[in-house]
Amino acid sequence: MSQIENYKDAILSLASGSLSKEHLFVKDFLLQEKGDLSIYYVPYDYVNEQAKVMIVGITPGFTQMQLAFRSARADLIAGVSPWQIDKNAKKLASFAGSMRKNLIEMLNDIGLPGAIGIDNSGALFEERRDLLHTTSVIRYPVFRKGKNYTGHNPAILKSETLYHYAESILLPELTAVKDALVIPLGKSVSEVIRAFAHKGWVNEERCLFDMPHPSGANGHRIKQFEQSKAKLKQQIEAWFS
Repeated sequence: MSQIENYKDAILSLASGSLSKEHLFVKDFLLQEKGDLSIYYVPYDYVNEQAKVMIVGITPGFTQMQLAFRSARADLIAGVSPWQIDKNAKKLASFAGSMRKNLIEMLNDIGLPGAIGIDNSGALFEERRDLLHTTSVIRYPVFRKGKNYTGHNPAILKSETLYHYAESILLPELTAVKDALVIPLGKSVSEVIRAFAHKGWVNEERCLFDMPHPSGANGHRIKQFEQSKAKLKQQIEAWFS
């Protein structure tokens, strides 16, 4: 369910153009603070239940946060419906930047386009967005001491605050997007979804657990991917066959 109406006035009060942390790290958008962690709202409540591929990140970073708010502000001014505002924000901002480029290259290399009948994985983020659902273990942006949370310190499974978001929001998404191949990005995401699987909540066969996180900050990304590529290809073929 979209929450955009609850934040409409605060979003419309934002300046046009680029947004800084001073604009967005405000009480109007703050969902929770716990120790070093701060969690903020972002218009990301759209869920594509018909998706064939579900890509799961850690949490939106600040780049994604500010792009989503800029999109939402423009749509509110234009009178776009709440669900479409969330949908547009997610399409524009999900894994935006070099991370999306790296992700598309990896998905191409493991044969995803052929398995789902498209020419290139880039289409998932554009004209074939109907096939894709993007989300995060923690749907809303998390910052530790004002910096992007990376899935560690604390680990999600060891943080009552963070795990609450995973179980109460991500788990229902995994259930709702029931026919999708699930691609957790990186170790910290896989750990959470594996924990769900061990409790019988998620079918492990639909999960590509060895996909490295596509962030440029992940220095082991290329090596990890090369080691896992053959297995990931086999899993994709098996799921979509």
